[in-house]
Parts: sequence; C-alpha cells; structure tokens
Amino acid sequence: MWDYSEKVLDHFHHPRNVGTIENPDGVGQVGALACGDALKLAFKLDEKKERIADVKFQTFGCASAIASSSALTEMIKGMTLDEASKVTNADIAKYLDGLPEQKMHCSVMGMEALEAAIANYRTGDTTVRELKDDPLVCTCFNVHESEIVEAVRINHLTTVEQVTNYTKAGGACGKCRGAIQAILDRELGKASAAPAPAPAAPVPFAELSPAKKVMAVEKVLEAEVRPALRLDGGDIELVDVQGARIQVRFLGHCAGCMAANLTKNGLVEKKLREALGDDALEVEAI
Repeated sequence: MWDYSEKVLDHFHHPRNVGTIENPDGVGQVGALACGDALKLAFKLDEKKERIADVKFQTFGCASAIASSSALTEMIKGMTLDEASKVTNADIAKYLDGLPEQKMHCSVMGMEALEAAIANYRTGDTTVRELKDDPLVCTCFNVHESEIVEAVRINHLTTVEQVTNYTKAGGACGKCRGAIQAILDRELGKASAAPAPAPAAPVPFAELSPAKKVMAVEKVLEAEVRPALRLDGGDIELVDVQGARIQVRFLGHCAGCMAANLTKNGLVEKKLREALGDDALEVEAI
C-alpha cells in the first residue's frame, strides 16, 4: 500500500475540474492507455487572453495520476501562461504534501500535459518536441531525452532508478538503462558510461521443450513486463504455455482494468514476441 498524504487522498476521492471545455484555447495530451497512464488537459483564457479562466482534465491512471492532475488544475487557475509555464512536477508534489517516489512520474505527466497545452495555444501544434532534435530513449514508454534531462535537473536525480520513478523510462525491458546512465553522467559532469552491451539474440522459442518454454516466458515477464505493471500497482502471473498460446492472469490494479486488453496486446504480447523471436505467439488473459 502506498503511503499517500491526506491531500493526495482528497484529490483522488474528490477530484476537481474533471471534464472537457468547449472550444478550449489550448489542449495537451500525454501518455498512453497501453502504458497505464494517460492525461488530457485543456484550458480557456479570459476575455483579455491574459489569464487561465477555466481548466479541465481527463485522466486514466492510478490515484497519484488523478490527484496530480486535479491539484495542477487548481494551482494554475488565474495564472498567466508565463506563470503556468513555470510550474514544475516538484511544485505539484509539494502542493500535495508529497508523493511516493515511485509515483513521481504522475506529477511529471501533469507538467508535460500543461507544457503541451501551452505550446498548442501558442503555436497551434499538437507536437511539443521535434523528434529529430530529441532522441527517443525509452521505446516502451515513449520517453525522450529532453524529458529525462528535465526531470534530472528539476528534481536533482542521480540514479537510473530515480529516473524510472519520475519518468517510467527503463521500467519495462531495461534496454535503455545504459542510455539513461549516460545522460545522468553527462548531466552530473561525470565521464561517459560504458556503452550498454548488445542485447542477446532472441531465443528460438518454437524449438524449446515445454518446460524450457515456460522458463523462457517467465524470464521475459519478470524482466520486461512486471516492472512496468508494478509501477501502477499491478502484476501478472503465468498460468500455462500451450504451443504458441501463452495464458496469463492479471493481478492487483490490472485485474479487471478497462485497459487490460490494450496492455495484453501492446505490452505483454509485444514484449514476448520481440524477446522470444516468434511473431506467432498469442497471449490469452484468463
């Protein structure tokens, strides 16, 4: 059980400013249902276009995600866009009297949604960053280098584990952890870390014995799937392997989740196919 403050619980059970705005001035959307968190934030300025008159949000995620989104909308009402653009995830966490470190990525998501909404108003674009100038570091959670750098600088992060807690980067397959360490070394003024070793070739799954298939699947679930699910209080267990069909059971917050089918296809099945080198694999949730 996470140790939530009274403010977090209040904003979770009684979220403020939930909904949509007709003809908003700015809209920002971050996250993805398959990753377990998604947030859409919209605001409308006053008649003089000077201050935020109204702001609404829609979010899909855990208690921290809902509370962070609710708190952010309360914080920025009445602010100018310049004032709102200076609100950081640390400010959101402070407003809520703190968040568990493993849930700090929820406050980061709020900050990024606000940045995207302001950029949408000022430029008309729905894309905040130019991908050619902002390398994608974590493909599992679509986290770019600038997001990691920003989290490191604002929150004074020093370890890869902290970066994962604040951005989710490195929380699934782990293949980007070497790149994250290199960013940390650069930001902290240290010598560049040694390059991450090349990933091992996929296991020829179809040729394994039934027992070794179970072992191979369990290894992938443990290394590349469970860490991502546990970030949001969920888990998964292997039930059976029948040829190319893999039966699993979602646990914790993932059990009965509306996004469970997206998670099954977009995370579990994808990671198993990639790691085991077999596109014929099918995952069945029971």
